[in-house]
Amino acid sequence: MRVLNYNIRYATGIGPGFHFPLPLAGYLRPTGKNLARITRFIEDLKPDLVGLTEVDMGSFRAGAVNQAEHIAEALGHFHSFESKYAYHSLNTRLPIVKKQGNAILTSQPIVQEHFHYFDAGIKRLILEIELDEVVMYLVHLSVKYRHRHYQLRNLHSLISQRRKPVIVAGDFNTFWGDYEMHLFMEAARLRNANPTGEPTYPSWAPSRQLDFILHSDGLEVDHFEVPDIRLSDHLPLVCDFRVTGQGR
Repeated sequence: MRVLNYNIRYATGIGPGFHFPLPLAGYLRPTGKNLARITRFIEDLKPDLVGLTEVDMGSFRAGAVNQAEHIAEALGHFHSFESKYAYHSLNTRLPIVKKQGNAILTSQPIVQEHFHYFDAGIKRLILEIELDEVVMYLVHLSVKYRHRHYQLRNLHSLISQRRKPVIVAGDFNTFWGDYEMHLFMEAARLRNANPTGEPTYPSWAPSRQLDFILHSDGLEVDHFEVPDIRLSDHLPLVCDFRVTGQGR
């Protein structure tokens, strides 16, 4: 089972022109060309499970294209996506921002999907899908340290209820890398598929491990890599798993 975890930055790209003529102006530019590059990259990997953070679900910059649906169609995958903001959040009423979400794509039929929400932070979505053999969670945690730890506690409560092998992926915004994740991983009985702590951010000069693929018992890693592909400000993570038994 090949798992890809990738923060695609809404397919807005990178480069010095991203902040011209104003800071963050790149977030308003059309995304079609870079989305095509990202889609080809993912197609070439032939993943079975794809976790995508920072997905545009159809704003004007994406030409009303839902990027999750577009990539899923190219792969021939099932998909699940949702806004990363809580229902009551002001962000769900703002242009562009209300179309910002996360998505999971899978080559296998989805048995169940659930949208959970953290109690703290701006980005609150916990996207959960259950497949025949595994359960996957996708998150994009807060940039605030205190909020991240409230969120990790919420996440632990969800994971502890599952009996199938579990994969937890996403952008954790952990500025101290897996050191910051240690207590959560111990409590949830999860292991980091990236054992050497290869950095994932920024893509042009990686120095921080912000993105993770974590896994429970019942899954063994055959291969892991962080491809040097600069289509976003984050690097993708690719992991090949074997399902070896019961998860918990």
